[in-house]
Amino acid sequence: MIEQLLGTRPFQIGIVVRDVREAAARYTKLWGIDDWMIVENGPQNMHSLHYMGEPADFSMRLALTGSDPQLELLQPLEGPSILADWLERHGEGLHHMGVEVASVDETIAQMAAAGIKCVQHGHGFGADGSGAFAYFDTEAELGCYLEAIEPANE
Repeated sequence: MIEQLLGTRPFQIGIVVRDVREAAARYTKLWGIDDWMIVENGPQNMHSLHYMGEPADFSMRLALTGSDPQLELLQPLEGPSILADWLERHGEGLHHMGVEVASVDETIAQMAAAGIKCVQHGHGFGADGSGAFAYFDTEAELGCYLEAIEPANE
């Protein structure tokens, strides 16, 4: 299964940061990026949140821009999360590569069957409650996580 996901070109590069607004300003200065969309995700607007196989309440602030690939800056806010873990272990920097999938739930099952652990997932980041994400432990193979993203209906 990992070969199938890796055969799909990543459309997103995720970078964990301590402060999204400060990091967005740095990237704006560095690359002239000025169209950041900043949002907060957590229990207030998502459901079925899991961390390391257990239900969890975590929240994050993120900034998104562009496409091909999309850049995503992620700041952990509250609760246990792979973002906070990564920041503690590695500091700021590359966290994940994201690929689009038709079904996050099916991808989680297929990756589990292939022996690849889902370390965090959730549903409902879209305005209508659709959309889902799942992070997989591919650090040994890729040096970062692999994120499967089921797009929102919007």
